[in-house]
Parts: sequence; C-alpha cells; structure tokens
Amino acid sequence: MFVSLLITLFVTLSSAVFGYDEAEIVFVGDAMQHQSQIDAGRTGKSSYDFSTCFDDVVEYIGRADFAVVNLETPIGPPPHTGYPSFNAPSEFVDALKDAGFDLFLTANNHTLDRGARGLRSTIRELDARGLAHLGTYGNDSSRHDALPMIFDINGIKVGFLNYTYGTNGVEPRDGVVVDYIDRATIKADVEASRKAGAELVAVCIHWGDEYRLLPNASQKHTADFLEAMGVDMIIGAHPHVIQPIEFRTNRYMPDKKVLLVYSLGNFISNMKTTDTRGGALVRVLLERGDDRKARLKLADYRLLFVIPGTSPKNNYRVMPVDSVKADGWRQKSIDFSRRARDIYERHNIGVSETR
Repeated sequence: MFVSLLITLFVTLSSAVFGYDEAEIVFVGDAMQHQSQIDAGRTGKSSYDFSTCFDDVVEYIGRADFAVVNLETPIGPPPHTGYPSFNAPSEFVDALKDAGFDLFLTANNHTLDRGARGLRSTIRELDARGLAHLGTYGNDSSRHDALPMIFDINGIKVGFLNYTYGTNGVEPRDGVVVDYIDRATIKADVEASRKAGAELVAVCIHWGDEYRLLPNASQKHTADFLEAMGVDMIIGAHPHVIQPIEFRTNRYMPDKKVLLVYSLGNFISNMKTTDTRGGALVRVLLERGDDRKARLKLADYRLLFVIPGTSPKNNYRVMPVDSVKADGWRQKSIDFSRRARDIYERHNIGVSETR
C-alpha cells in the first residue's frame, strides 16, 4: 500500500513539474432546427422537449474536456420556424447544454435570419444559461469585452475565434456585430489571442460551397493564410456535408502541427439527401510535454447519423453511424457512411476513424 501511494505521488508530482498534461476537445457541425424538428419537439402551444435528441452521443461529448457546436439558428420567441428563416425555441439550447457542449458558435449565414432582434435574443438565451458563445455580439463594446476568448482546458490555454463568409445578404443593423471572414480582422484577433496567453488557437470558420464533398479554392487559400499565421486548429462548417480532414506538420512552421477540418457536416438537421444525413464528430487530443510546450497530439473522427422523429417521445436522434438499426434507416446510414468514408480514405491526411 505504501509503495502504491509513493508511485501515485511520484506520478502526480511528475505531471505537475514536468507538465504531462492532456486535454480532449471535440467539435461537431451544424446544429439546425428545420420545421419538422420543431414540430416533433412540441409538447404544448409554446413548449418543447428535445431532451432525447442526443442521448446516443452524449457519452462522446460529455467525456471530452471541452465540446464545441455550431448553433445554426437564431433562438427567439414565437413564431418558431425552420428554413429559410430559422428561429428555434430555447429548449433546443437546453438540450445541447445538457448534452455537454461548452462553446456555441454563432457566426454563420443564418445568424441574422431574424435580424438584430433575433441575434440579440440568441445571445440573451445563451447568457441566461451561462453558456459561452462566440462570433456575434450585441454591439462593438460586447465584442471588445468578449475577445480574446481563451479557455483553460486542463491547464492548456486555448483561444477560440469564429467567422462566417456572409449572412445570406442580410446586413447587420442597430449596432449588432457579426464576425465576417476578413483577413485583417482575423490576423489582429489571432495576434491578440497569442498576446493574451493563448498557447493554441482554434479558428472555427463558416465557409465553402453547400453540398460539395471537397473544398473549393477559396477554402484552400483561406486555410493556407491561417496556417501561415500558426493557427493550430482550423475547423470548418457550412457545406452541410463532410469534407476532408488533415492532421499534419504546419508547412510554414515545422515545429507545429495543424488540424484542418474543411467541413464537419451536419450535427442535427432534417436535410434529406444521402450526404446531408449526418456529419462527423472530430476529436483532438492536446498535450504538454516535458518541454512545457502545448501541442496537438492526435486527431480522429466518428461518423454520426440523424434519424428523424415525429414527437418528443420519438424525436430526432443523433447516433453513431454504425449503431443505426432502425428499419428503413439502416441502409440509408450505410449509404451515408460509404460515401463519407470514401472521401476520407482518399483525401484525409493523418486522421483515422474511431470505431
């Protein structure tokens, strides 16, 4: 017993002194609310329940040290509607919070679907639940106060940033701020994050062409710009389908690794084509070695699939793709995974699937 205690004490002290820290972050794609999802969650005239939607994946989210989701809908008062002008009930946020998400990304092309009022309502609902959010702000002062946004994740300081290519032609009004993809702004924000103590920086970015399984030239050029600045994690969304993942040495800084996810696909939605039925959960493991430097250690992914529902007791469910057994959906999940795995096998670099 005494020897066991000595070993435990030695390991603990070694970790503290030499810095063998590790942290796990997971990223998922677009959390959407189409009209059929809203209808399925309805429990009364103005009440909803989405609490079972994430039961099958909560273990992967909850056991991570930090989890990030793209909230691709405003959260506001009735009327609650799906595409093309999204506005989801606050119970959707409750379900995502209960699933274990720590950071909600709000810079996307639908963030102004309900204008400045909808943007501010979303922020209020997230703030009321004590949830961190990034990418949109009620005014310039709020952005100044929020950034740099740095989280201490198991002793590793990680800065997060979030930008979108656009907002479907709707301009910000009444003083609200949306972080658009602008190289001068991004450069200043990354530098500010580093200066404020971020050891690693993650840029979560809404970009690309919808429904295309490979990145376009603009994505590649922007990724190259971010990599040249030393951004450690480049996490993409918007295409509503998966796109390739790269985990490799930074081409400009050989002592650094970079994780590049061109698109995570959908986390939950009611999109109906084969490629839009699901997406990927990407996990990245961070470490601090005996040189006291924080770095990326490894990255992998897990494919997820969405099964539609019709009521709160039989609601939409996000599931690991290989666990889908329901009649009528098993073959669809196989078709989705076959196409996704084909893309990953042909184009991924240094990233494999967790089975």
